[in-house]
Amino acid sequence: MKLRTFSISPPAGFMMCSTSAFILNFQELLENMENLTDNLVWREYQKIQVTYQKLLDRSVPFYVRRWSAFGALLVIFMVRIFIVQGWYIICYALGIYLLNLFLAFLTPKFDPSLEQELKSSSLEEGAEESVTEEEFRPFIRRLPEFKFWLNATRATIISLFLSMFSIFDIPVFWPILVMYFIILFTLTMRKQIQHMIKYKYLPFDIGKTKYGH
Repeated sequence: MKLRTFSISPPAGFMMCSTSAFILNFQELLENMENLTDNLVWREYQKIQVTYQKLLDRSVPFYVRRWSAFGALLVIFMVRIFIVQGWYIICYALGIYLLNLFLAFLTPKFDPSLEQELKSSSLEEGAEESVTEEEFRPFIRRLPEFKFWLNATRATIISLFLSMFSIFDIPVFWPILVMYFIILFTLTMRKQIQHMIKYKYLPFDIGKTKYGH
């Protein structure tokens, strides 16, 4: 006598539902893991950024040390360019960028020509108001000293980093770049000095009255 065996198979719809539910749960698990990883990376990035900003804030009063460090980096870069005899394009680009930073450091934040027009227009209202406008006002730079140092230091470090790769060593006749830089420096500084003489401002503390504490 043979026994009959019966196999009970789940419906096809049930199999499809369980498979789709498993896929959805697996996708949610992957998304949660990605979010957790992103949060950890973001937290570490925030910690590094906060620490970096604290170091920058602490270095603000030590301007002599800051500029000495920048000078050392610049000397290292120039010595490297002189020894390896290459990467002149990077050196030229760094010189142009530092020149632009220096000009922004010497330039007042507010245009003196506009202030002169306002003064001339206010003369029609009375002489007493024009006298009060001649009071001493501090020189406000377009580019503050700390940002000038920070941008210059970053540019020098980036230039040093780029000089490590031969792909950036573009062959060029370096005396032409030197001549271009000298001409550009002479013209821009001449224009800046004429602007300073015309509007009677001095971007440095030399010759200004200093008061005791």
